[in-house]
Amino acid sequence: MSDAGDPGTRVLGWREAVEWRQCVAGRVVFTNGVFDLLHPGHVDVLRGARLRGDALIVGLNADASVRRLKGPSRPVRSESERAYVLAALAMVDRVVLFDQDTPLELIRLLRPDVLVKGGDYAFDTIVGATDVVSWGGEVVVIPLTPGQSTTSIIERLRGSEA
Repeated sequence: MSDAGDPGTRVLGWREAVEWRQCVAGRVVFTNGVFDLLHPGHVDVLRGARLRGDALIVGLNADASVRRLKGPSRPVRSESERAYVLAALAMVDRVVLFDQDTPLELIRLLRPDVLVKGGDYAFDTIVGATDVVSWGGEVVVIPLTPGQSTTSIIERLRGSEA
């Protein structure tokens, strides 16, 4: 028996993500990130992204990608843990991992109608923005939630260990 409530069923490989994308009626929104220690800033970006369309797919940096981008002490949580938590959120329809340093290949493959990033980005620094606009899509920047970052959480936790 299939458990439709199991978040693990909403974590897809690339081929499954393309098949899912082709079956979605309405506007598909894409965002991506590490989502290492989920915090209110992440929730605000994901919620803002979901409000821009009919379905939200989240590209999640795989562990090797995170280590290349953030250093050897990251990620704190494994890719499977991070994907499971994201997939459990009501606003997230699907999660797909990517090993590359950027989600450009995945964005080009999925061709989302809307590309969303947090306020620490500007249009000219958002990977895939020009592609999405070229096929008639929209790029949206969600303002940052003040005082919320994974790095600051990690620094606070390390400070409390001393």
